[in-house]
Amino acid sequence: MTMLLSSAAQAKAQAKRLRYKMAEDGAEIGHAKSLELVAHQHGFRDWNTMLAAIGNEPPKGWAVGERVSRTYLSKPFTAKVVSILNMRPGWFRLELQFDEAVDVVTSDGFSNFRSRIRGVIGPKGHSVERTNDGQAHLQIDLW
Repeated sequence: MTMLLSSAAQAKAQAKRLRYKMAEDGAEIGHAKSLELVAHQHGFRDWNTMLAAIGNEPPKGWAVGERVSRTYLSKPFTAKVVSILNMRPGWFRLELQFDEAVDVVTSDGFSNFRSRIRGVIGPKGHSVERTNDGQAHLQIDLW
């Protein structure tokens, strides 16, 4: 049995991605079936068994000095957590120091590099704010 998921929110997000991918491939399944398939992929008998094993609490949060990665304004990054403020259960304001400055401009005409940012991250590991193409401004890999 593998424990790759640390929260029910992660498992549900994976089930949602699976459901959309299968629908794209012409094999539509329901939400309950996708939850069961995710549980099976992680070595559990069913969704309820998996939920009991990983718990249904929101992720605990990050720690100052911890390394994180994913995307900021659709650009990949690795960074160190500089500060954390717990906004409400599951929501955190993080200040990140990028390992390498990230150019946040998509134009070839000029650049704007950021080396330190602040953002509010929810229980699914992304910010509420979106870019024009629908991607979250800040996405961080969950534990």
